[in-house]
Amino acid sequence: MKVVIVGGGFAGLTLANELSAQQFAEVTLVDKNNYHLFSPLLYQVATGFVEASNISYPFRRMFQHRKNLRFHMGELRQIVPEARVVVTTAGILSYDYLVLAMGAKTNYFGLYNVEQHALPMKTLDDALQLRNHLLLNIEKASRTRDAMERQQLLTVVISGGGPTGVEIAGMLAEMKRNILAKDYPELQNATARIHLVTSASVLLRPMSPKAQEVSLSVLSNLGVEVSLNTAVRDYADGLVSLSNGKTIATSNFIWAAGITAADAPGLGVISLCDGKRIAVNSINKVICTSNIYAIGDQCFQSADPKYPKGHPQVVAVAIQQAIHLAANFKRMHSGKWPIPFNYKEKGSMAIIAKYNAVADLPFGSFKGFIAWLLWLVIHIVPIVGFGNKLKLCSNWFWSLITNDPTLRLIIRPGRPTNYKESKYR
Repeated sequence: MKVVIVGGGFAGLTLANELSAQQFAEVTLVDKNNYHLFSPLLYQVATGFVEASNISYPFRRMFQHRKNLRFHMGELRQIVPEARVVVTTAGILSYDYLVLAMGAKTNYFGLYNVEQHALPMKTLDDALQLRNHLLLNIEKASRTRDAMERQQLLTVVISGGGPTGVEIAGMLAEMKRNILAKDYPELQNATARIHLVTSASVLLRPMSPKAQEVSLSVLSNLGVEVSLNTAVRDYADGLVSLSNGKTIATSNFIWAAGITAADAPGLGVISLCDGKRIAVNSINKVICTSNIYAIGDQCFQSADPKYPKGHPQVVAVAIQQAIHLAANFKRMHSGKWPIPFNYKEKGSMAIIAKYNAVADLPFGSFKGFIAWLLWLVIHIVPIVGFGNKLKLCSNWFWSLITNDPTLRLIIRPGRPTNYKESKYR
């Protein structure tokens, strides 16, 4: 049975690993990158607290001893269901079963100027570009004698009050407090402002009221200027235009306000729902197809009784769907009926600042240092590669005891500032 999996994120990689233990499956994993990315820690790469290599791992290294598992580096161009093939930038692959697990990409909600000029946070390239952009602007601010230009270069506006926006805001606030004056004595009398803007009435909307209150309080105490019930309307000529009529001058506009499913050319519009998510049935099979499945952020499943409006687009859902689909493939190969998928809620977490986090877990809600420790443990365990775990712990430990991480490197100063991510991760 030939299974082609498109996308090497949490869903795709988990499914590939599960099927690699089954002799009946011949598996090919397709991804445009040659590495798996632990995306929850992207913001720490963007702010110079961990190295990019700490949260990424080569697929081919992982698959060295998997006889029935192959890697194909290429980007999806077309699905041809009637011929049972997929066309990629690196060739054509045939399949008996196709699984789409390409995740999501940044959603700009039709705001053209925002898409052209804002800094997204979805891929490893995005994180490195954001780090370069911020550091280059601080360098410019340390040289200019124009007070207005300096203020614009040192002002950061983040759109999005979810975990990504909150975590970036908290980390940048820590950098402002502990690093800016030490590295840039020229800026000792300058004011660096951090704005966090969200159209929601609270931060971390999917989490508990306790977590929402704590996140707002901690960020405010760190000097982050939080604007609730406020949407971004435009970003042009260095000005962020807000729904309340105000504007903010900034050279650093970070967009973390939403996602949309990756494109799946060839499926047809009948299989797509809101946000371009692919409609699937109770066993994650794509509607109106016989042998195509979708899992993770890319799919929309309304058959789960507890989630009639679809599952949240989080890592836990992706991993559980992948494990369940692998088990169903095994059942189908044995001539048994597949079992419907039901998501088991694992909770949610967000780190806000040093020693401070919030966690809503099945056994209780936590805040502060305990939540921060839980966050560290839960995020270290899934990292691929023992060496990566050690390096990540070492980087974290050094950064925490010194308040001075050493990864503030401008490694690609020539990269255009309007660089944009690829179609899918």
